[in-house]
Amino acid sequence: QVQLVESGGGLVQPGGSLRLSCAASGSFSIYAMGWYRQAPGKERELVARTRSGGSTNYADSVKGRFTISRDNAKNTVYLQMNSLKPEDTAVYYCNVDLWPTRVLYWGQGTQVTVSS
Repeated sequence: QVQLVESGGGLVQPGGSLRLSCAASGSFSIYAMGWYRQAPGKERELVARTRSGGSTNYADSVKGRFTISRDNAKNTVYLQMNSLKPEDTAVYYCNVDLWPTRVLYWGQGTQVTVSS
């Protein structure tokens, strides 16, 4: 069983920064960890993802502003979000993709609101 605990969401003004964290607990091997988001009335979308080999990918809308990183020893993934915009407002979900089963686990979600 995998448990994901997210933290770091909140209210921030446009141009501000937030850092999200997601810690995974349990006994497993990880293929990839990532962040997705879902805004009201929209589908859930990939924000950023990092694989165990070190490769990363980002949504075009966040490239150059967001950075995903991972602490393998702590099974924790971070999302540093800079230059936030109102359109970044959403519930952000942590995701873990296990190896070799490729079973996906999701965090409970953390609200990020960008508003003046």
